[in-house]
Amino acid sequence: MSIQRTTGESSAQATESRLHQLFMRGCNGDADAYRGYLAGAAVLLRAYLRRRLQRWPDDVEDLVQECLLALHNQRASYDAGVPLTAWMHAIARYKLIDWLRRHARHEALHDPLDDTDDLVWDGPDPEAGMVRRDLTRLLDALPDKQRAAIVLTKIEGMSVREAAGAMAVSEADVKVSVHRGLKGLAAKMKEWL
Repeated sequence: MSIQRTTGESSAQATESRLHQLFMRGCNGDADAYRGYLAGAAVLLRAYLRRRLQRWPDDVEDLVQECLLALHNQRASYDAGVPLTAWMHAIARYKLIDWLRRHARHEALHDPLDDTDDLVWDGPDPEAGMVRRDLTRLLDALPDKQRAAIVLTKIEGMSVREAAGAMAVSEADVKVSVHRGLKGLAAKMKEWL
């Protein structure tokens, strides 16, 4: 077991070292090295996001491209004292949370027809539209992490473990975020009433 762990660590260290060298050379004007860095970063980001977006595999490549663009745009903010892959994963995590927030907000506004067993049309339900609008307003008042945790667990029906994986945080963090978010929603609703 320790042999595998050591091998895994040396592989991760080798990847870190190789990407760091390519990145630094690329930032100093070596276009080929920078292309090599972006190609290596794409491989790592694709694996990272594929694990977290198993329910939406078609969106992985778009998010990889968003992350690569963010890495390029934020390259001046990189601190050479920090591991490059940690910096890359932090940016990818923020992009993933933004994507989950956009996706959850979009999905909360639309009910797919194919999920309905008995499709009965009685005309538009204005109250349902108002409820969705009010829910969206309430959720928008929450911090991003609390909103994402509530949307994933309470609206989309993910388990705490699945939500933690999607948000790249611990299960305890998801539970705390849901608890605080629901408490904040209750306080906001009291203000409205």
